Amino acid sequence: MSEKDNKKNKKATEAAESAAKEAAPEAAESAAEAAETTEDTYTVTKAQMEQMEALAKTLADANDKYLRLAAEYDNYRKRTAREKEHLYNDAKIDTIKGMLPVYDNLERALAQETQDAAFKKGVEMTMNQLVSVMEKLGVVSFGAAGEAFDPQLHNAVMHVEDEALGENVIAEVFQKGFKVGDKVVRFAMVKVAN
Repeated sequence: MSEKDNKKNKKATEAAESAAKEAAPEAAESAAEAAETTEDTYTVTKAQMEQMEALAKTLADANDKYLRLAAEYDNYRKRTAREKEHLYNDAKIDTIKGMLPVYDNLERALAQETQDAAFKKGVEMTMNQLVSVMEKLGVVSFGAAGEAFDPQLHNAVMHVEDEALGENVIAEVFQKGFKVGDKVVRFAMVKVAN
């Protein structure tokens, strides 16, 4: 094309655009909107369609595997946190079980009469310190005379007929019981009134 032809085409295009704008500005706007909203359509062969379906299935399988793996990891994380907590509690209970004979011996020492006040004061201080450490670990002692007998907390080693005490009431405590939270570390050995 020559330069003249280009100039003529350009002038003709500009004239047509200005005429279209002047003649029907609403029609131009609706045509532009229609061009923006229409979707392009493509023709797909059967092989391409099968390939797309296979890829979609592969993607769905991969997504399913990912979701299963994420759920499995979440379950693993929760399970290990519970196991860690149980291990900590079990280690704490084992430590407390090791301290209970010391507690019993200190309690027996305090029950004995002695003339040496300094010795008695030292045993009391040791006992108070042991009780303080056990309280910090969450240990609770139970089993006192006058309490109601509970077979889930107390071990009845003797029975006594006593009209002054009610039925199934602890008459005497031979050894205190201890628990951490809801778990019993040692049952209380008691004498129960019938």
